Amino acid sequence: MHEWTEGFIGIAVTIGQYVFGVAAIYAILQLLPRRTTRWKHLALLGWRTRQAPEQWLRLFRVERHGPSFLERELLLASCGITADAAWYVIARRLLIAAIMLSVIFMVLLYERLNALLPISFIGPGLLLAMFIVYIDLVWLRSISKMRALQITKEIFVVSNQLLYLSDSSLHIHAKLLRCLPFTRAMRDDLERLLAEWYHDAGAALQRFKLRLGTDEALSFVETLDALRMHESLQYYDLLRARIGDYKEKIELAKESRKESASYFLFVIAGIPILYTFQVFIYPWVREGQKLFQSLN
Repeated sequence: MHEWTEGFIGIAVTIGQYVFGVAAIYAILQLLPRRTTRWKHLALLGWRTRQAPEQWLRLFRVERHGPSFLERELLLASCGITADAAWYVIARRLLIAAIMLSVIFMVLLYERLNALLPISFIGPGLLLAMFIVYIDLVWLRSISKMRALQITKEIFVVSNQLLYLSDSSLHIHAKLLRCLPFTRAMRDDLERLLAEWYHDAGAALQRFKLRLGTDEALSFVETLDALRMHESLQYYDLLRARIGDYKEKIELAKESRKESASYFLFVIAGIPILYTFQVFIYPWVREGQKLFQSLN
């Protein structure tokens, strides 16, 4: 039992090293300077993603009308990914197959591989990769919620800036241009909106709404369209009401995050209790079992 516990702790520590290593690499990449998008590069944003060939879909048994495919397609769109979802599904199945083949290969050639590479490090890494790929819907939902919250925050800031510029004689396009530095998650979409504005403002706003793909973006675009056509102070009152709604949703998201953090801390607090049971109480249980066995 003691050997099994040590092995389990070793696997848990190895998986933790992989997780924290990935998190550290991601944090370092976030510190790199962000390349600003220039207006002359906006023409590259109009490309259409090629769809996956039908032969590939039949080869990997991917059904575009299946519930699993449609769910992933919606989640990818809510994450801001405009590529064909079939490429993601094909890559996911290829990755799962590669991991399974690696595990089988490792089991068959365990002795030879163990002499070259420590299997105790490779095995937990493959299991962790398999687990992450298998529960991809959980990660996609989390990314979608984080993106929706970030977009809501940026819409809240941009709306406040528009309200601040309500007394200005600038056109709504110029006002949105001044709000551009306050955005990050939707900066590319907002730049594309501003570039397409004078070609067809109404259609550009509709495409902007579809690219963001959130409920808050729907109300925000409706307000922008009303301000574009009328430029009346009454519509700024509507914008002020929408700002209150955005603020309420942000506060609700903060409360939900605090509640989730409290549950996580509660689980972490239970780890010392389990360790106490293992160190102090478990030996007494073992002695009691030996005593009953000797009496029998």
